Formats: sequence, C-alpha cells, structure tokens
Amino acid sequence: MREIEHKKMDILNSIFSIENSDPLIDVRSPAEFAKGHIVGATNIPLLNNEERAEVGTLYKQVDPLTAFDKGLEIVGPKMANYVKEARKIIGEKEGAVYCWRGGKRSGSMSWLMNMAGLKTNTIPGGYKAYRKKVNEILSSNSFTFLVLGGKTGSGKTLLLHKLKESGEQIIDLESLANHKGSAFGWIGEKDQPSVEHFENLLAHSLADLDRDKVIWIENESRMIGRIPIHQGFWNSLKASPLINIEIPSAYRVKHLTQIYGSNDITDLKLGFKKIERRLGGLNLKLALEALEQNDLSKAAELALLYYDKSYTNQLEKNETDQIYRLKFEHDSFDKIAKELITFKNKIQIVDGVR
Repeated sequence: MREIEHKKMDILNSIFSIENSDPLIDVRSPAEFAKGHIVGATNIPLLNNEERAEVGTLYKQVDPLTAFDKGLEIVGPKMANYVKEARKIIGEKEGAVYCWRGGKRSGSMSWLMNMAGLKTNTIPGGYKAYRKKVNEILSSNSFTFLVLGGKTGSGKTLLLHKLKESGEQIIDLESLANHKGSAFGWIGEKDQPSVEHFENLLAHSLADLDRDKVIWIENESRMIGRIPIHQGFWNSLKASPLINIEIPSAYRVKHLTQIYGSNDITDLKLGFKKIERRLGGLNLKLALEALEQNDLSKAAELALLYYDKSYTNQLEKNETDQIYRLKFEHDSFDKIAKELITFKNKIQIVDGVR
C-alpha cells in the first residue's frame, strides 16, 4: 500500500515540475475537461458529453453490465481514431493518461495505446488526486509573499514584470485570470478560465517557485472578474506584508490611457456603466461625453474618482500588520522596480504566514 501511495505522489509531483515534459492525455468528456484539467493536458475523450450522460444513466437506472455493453458499442468504432490522435501527442515519449479517479476510462485507453506500440502509464487517483494536490499547494502557508499595492493606474502589473526581469519571483494573478481586476478588466482579454482551472494554473505557477525566496504578488480584491481567489491562498495574501506605492495622478491617468486607449469605445462605455451607482449620474454623463470626444485622459480622471476611494477603503481594511508606503514623483517603472528590490532587502520578511 505504501509503495502505491509513494508512486502516486511521485507522479503527481512530477506533473507540477517545470521540467516535466511527459505528454498528458485526459480521457474524460469535453465538459469535464473544460471545467478543469491538468495544466498542459490534451483531451482525447473516451465518450463525448452526450454519450457519457447516456452510459451514466444506464449505470444508475439499469445496471453496470448494460452500461458497459453500451459503452463498448460506442467506443468500438472509435478505437483507431483514439490511437491516431494519441500518436500525434505522445510520439516516442512516455505519456500519462488520466480520468476522474484513474480507473476504467484511463485504464482502458492506456491499455489500447500500449497495445498500439505507444508508451503510457495511468495517473493513480486521476484528476481527483491532482485536485487534492492543487488544494494542498494553495492552502500551504510555506510561501513568502510580498504584496504590491497602489491605486488604479500605478502600473503594478507592469512593475511585477519589471521585477521578474530583474530576477525576482512573481505571481501575476490577473494574467492567470485573463482579467485586470476592475469593471474594465475584461476589455482586451480572452475569456476567463473556470474557477477550478484558474486554481490549477495558480498551483502550477506556485510549484515552479522557490519557497525559500520572496514571491511578489499584486494586491487584489477577492474577486478577479468572476473568479474568487482560493480561500486558503487569500488568507496567506491578507496576512502578508504590503508595499503600497504612490505615484502622481497625472502619471496614473497617462498609464491608463496607454492600457485602454486602443480599445473599442463601446466597451469602455460599458465599463463606466458598470460603476454608475458609485460614480454618480453626472460623472457618468461626463465620462461618456469625454469618450465620445476621444478625450481618454478626462475619462480616466473621472474613473479614478471611484477607484481611488474604493482602494483607500480596501487599504484601511487590510489585515496585515506590515504596511509600507513608498512615494514616487516619477513613472520610471525601471527605477521603481530597482527601488522596490532595494527596499525588500532592507525589511524583515518571515517565511510563511506572518
């Protein structure tokens, strides 16, 4: 039993390794795959959504043998295509096949692929075991976070990547979520992943980092678009030291116009309408007029009336007992990044949750 458990963990740990290049094949239905899958996996569904529902219904309402016979009837004509697709993915490498629990679906597909001359193993415990590992990573308090805060337009995301260029470790939550974290955050972005798959992406990003070193991360609300941040991970962030940067409003307005200036005016109007209640009817009217006149700076100034107040309230409710405020009179993000690193090296940061 212990050997099985060790094998299970070895395979799962290798999946989270940045050096892992083993092809991963998910044989669950397309709907299951879309909800969430192992990062980097390719879907070769044993049954499509409708077929899985039909077989599942027979299993519950008739008996397992009838369900098995129906499944075999469906799968039989597709076997050659399964192998053809698997060859494209696996080639001469050794692949890993998984389903929900690492049972019949992945076992039968792995057997078929091996019979066809490919090299595959199944992942013990399947996607369920993988999700357990994801939750363990996100609930861990062994990461050392340094949270980067600042009002809207302060260039926090840009600064994160400047820090990365300088050799620092970062997590870019907004990039993983395909959302910039505001009422305008969806503009110019791809569709957001499911909540489950966002967690998978985040766990993989964390697993690649050195837990003995600081990880920079942006100060976010609990919701990034429609995605709530995992509770255990959120608890760690809220207890971590926060460096709050301040740059003049004029620079923040300039930065916002650079980010959103090339977007469709219709999308920008929709973003303003989402914050109408707190922005106020008059300010909304002025913002929409500014957009019609292509005065993006004026529109950005009006947006900041809402976002500055919102961020100030959020900062006052922050639970950490370590908040550092750094003020800059310029918007040279290269210089700010260097100063942030210097400041990081001066302050005392304790491993894990403080």
